[in-house]
Amino acid sequence: MTTTPIDQPTMQAGPSDWFDGVVHIDVVGTPGPASRVMAGLVHFAPAARTAWHTHPNGQTLYVTEGVSVVQVEGERAQELRAGDRVVIPAGANHWHGAAPARLTTQLAYQEADAAGEHTTWGRPVTDEEYAAR
Repeated sequence: MTTTPIDQPTMQAGPSDWFDGVVHIDVVGTPGPASRVMAGLVHFAPAARTAWHTHPNGQTLYVTEGVSVVQVEGERAQELRAGDRVVIPAGANHWHGAAPARLTTQLAYQEADAAGEHTTWGRPVTDEEYAAR
């Protein structure tokens, strides 16, 4: 058993090439020898969001607080509230983040492929794309 004490920092700022706006990621789980699952609590400031991206084995998002926005390319954006869950299919180009005037936190988890890759990052979501939701 491995325990991570609360005083051991696991939170990091979201990289600017992956996110637009203020985002912090609190790592919940990283792949180990017997698993390829990665999980994190992703904290988004109002209007903050990911870039477009895909996951080889899909992604599940569970909103723990606030109001989130999720969009799969070619589909209408969806607003999600605390307690809502969305499953994004493998290979689906998508983005997710916070509603314009609301903070949000999402538990995001996904499984890496056999090569250890769990995310392929694309271009930023434009302000026009975000506003069109």
